[in-house]
Amino acid sequence: MPLATSDTIAILADNLRLRKSVLPIPAANAIRWTEGLHLRRGGDTVLYTGQMYQLIPYIEQLVAAEERLGDSFLAGFTGFGRQVNRVLNLAGFMAHPSSAERSVYDRIPHNVALLLRRAGVDFGSLFEDDLYSGALIYDLGVDEVLAAHARTVYEVFQKYEVKEVITIDPHTTNMLRSVYPTFIPGYELKVRSYLEVLAERGFGPTRRLAGEVAIHDSCVFARYEGVVDAPRQLLDQAGLTVREPAHSGIMTWCCGGPAESLFPRRAAEQAARRVGELRAVAGRAVTMCPLCFVNLEKAAEDVIAIEDISDYLLRACEGPEGESDGQL
Repeated sequence: MPLATSDTIAILADNLRLRKSVLPIPAANAIRWTEGLHLRRGGDTVLYTGQMYQLIPYIEQLVAAEERLGDSFLAGFTGFGRQVNRVLNLAGFMAHPSSAERSVYDRIPHNVALLLRRAGVDFGSLFEDDLYSGALIYDLGVDEVLAAHARTVYEVFQKYEVKEVITIDPHTTNMLRSVYPTFIPGYELKVRSYLEVLAERGFGPTRRLAGEVAIHDSCVFARYEGVVDAPRQLLDQAGLTVREPAHSGIMTWCCGGPAESLFPRRAAEQAARRVGELRAVAGRAVTMCPLCFVNLEKAAEDVIAIEDISDYLLRACEGPEGESDGQL
């Protein structure tokens, strides 16, 4: 018996309204990626994560719990669970990823910060005020809750006098660049993905990586934000041969990720189909979205190696100047 979709959506919306995230996580874990970077707080330009990568290990544990509950008699009690969640954050009891699980996703925003520094970009962070964008609530159509949350996030940017935001993932990019302006009159904020910034500034690779990778375009980047050329340009500069699967660019296939919180089994089926397309053109694939990364990696098993684009780009910046044939 599947969990009641309406109750699941309501719990996510309640969390965003009450706790500023669909899945509230400890602040210390949300900002652990900043350790050792010595970033300033705020400033004209900030690197903004929207907590997307940091949320993934928690989402994965909750999805697993959802599948277990859906196969038990407890599936009929989601309405009661919503009432309890209004008082107590149930996610805090159900999701406890290990430090090793969290480190996989903390690594990626850390990578991005290092790449931006190498490109000579001056930026700060908002640390615990780096809030979730509300992307899932937008996808689910709960506009009233999203509108209030968008105003809260925008007020944080105004508090720190931020003028430009550099984003890490496609969903946060889309929310801050294209969605928030529809809810907030007079919205003034320059928003760019770090991939666009690096493509414009150059990220300074010191060696060329030998090999080929299948590129998996994010639906949100390719279809809504026009971020198609930048990742290909950067991978080419890193020395990689980019292989295009049957569906790519604006015609890319979904990884299944957006449906995972409500329909995990259907999401897994879609991810498996996409892995087949990627494997048909290369033995390795590159993603640029946390949802794509986790869903395709789970489906890949030993069929194909999946990595985030930041891992490849940073690897091309390590080692002696001019070194070639770097390991993928």
